Amino acid sequence: MEHPGRVFSRGQLLDAVWGTESEIELRTVDVHIRRLRKGIEIDGAPDPVRTVRSAGYALEAV
Repeated sequence: MEHPGRVFSRGQLLDAVWGTESEIELRTVDVHIRRLRKGIEIDGAPDPVRTVRSAGYALEAV
């Protein structure tokens, strides 16, 4: 939320949440993003989480 629109790679998100020493796979981030989207979904409202193909994810200001 501090950097709306900024794209964060899966690796950056993984390191920020689980730490740099974690051996969790990058695809785990995708699972958590899917769950986040489901949890914050509002009918008729745009999705605030933007997927940037081959780059990562960005949280849009709504």
